[in-house]
Amino acid sequence: MVSARCYTWNTSALDTVLSAPLLMSVETIAQNIRSEVAKAIVGQERTIEQTLVAILANGHVLLEGVPGVAKTLLVRALARTLNLEYGRIQFTPDLMPSDVIGTNVFNPKTSEFELRKGPVFVNVLLADEINRTPPKTQAALLEAMEERRVTIDGEPHLLPPPFLVFATQNPLDFEGTYPLPEAQLDRFLLKVLVDYPTEQAELHVLRLHHSGFKPQNLEEAGIQPVVTAENLEAMQRQVQETTVEDKVFNYIYEIVKATRQSNDILVGASPRAGIALLNCSKAIAALRGREFVIPDDVKELALPVLRHRVILRPEAEVEGLNVDRVLSSVIHAQVVPR
Repeated sequence: MVSARCYTWNTSALDTVLSAPLLMSVETIAQNIRSEVAKAIVGQERTIEQTLVAILANGHVLLEGVPGVAKTLLVRALARTLNLEYGRIQFTPDLMPSDVIGTNVFNPKTSEFELRKGPVFVNVLLADEINRTPPKTQAALLEAMEERRVTIDGEPHLLPPPFLVFATQNPLDFEGTYPLPEAQLDRFLLKVLVDYPTEQAELHVLRLHHSGFKPQNLEEAGIQPVVTAENLEAMQRQVQETTVEDKVFNYIYEIVKATRQSNDILVGASPRAGIALLNCSKAIAALRGREFVIPDDVKELALPVLRHRVILRPEAEVEGLNVDRVLSSVIHAQVVPR
């Protein structure tokens, strides 16, 4: 069964922000985005920050967490705040690739084939429970995530920029799921673990819903767009200009290389992982109002960048080790440049 939808956010409030954000810093705009998202998402500051890092680095995010921790709501709130076209696909075992990317349909009136675009033709795509669909359908997203285009009947079709995929998966329920292949995982810039909220945040959520908050209606919640697609692209270009010194390049390389030399890791991180860590470090530096990257930026983001890109040795798993524990040990073993 296919469940998909897409829509755009139309609001007159954008009239006041069409040009102003271009004159503001990335840090200021990001704070405005956080303020709007906070109207729907209570707490989860680190999760929100990491998703903003991925957006500024023009990358995709794999969100992993148990049901009910607001993964879908976060993506919807971000799409509205960024004024981007949003679409959702509920991944199921019977989902076909054409249900994702679209297909050519014969029109008997014109005696011609017409393109019927799939739900992938949006700016922000939520791939809900992506690991519940077979590898054949998962692979339909490979070209879209890497090339920002899809090929239908041999003809390429560009996706609207910016194109961002947020995929969710449940870390506990493995029945009826298909593990994502390494090539698919490597397309995600970050793997973000969405944990339970703190006590204060969860109590706030209860009071918010008691007062009438409806997550189905974000407009009623007062969430307003604060940027446009053009502003976002300008911010992404500004992030790319962030200064990186040689010692930071070396630090990134040493971390990536160490994953290939660890006795607990069977397959270490690839050069693409190093590029991802570089881009994310630049993004978080800009989020914090700096025009240069410091080693702490690299160290902070190394775990979400690398945790889905390495494979542990079976012996390490038998000993009770997990990816985060092994990577934390590898990262802390590297000398931080001064």
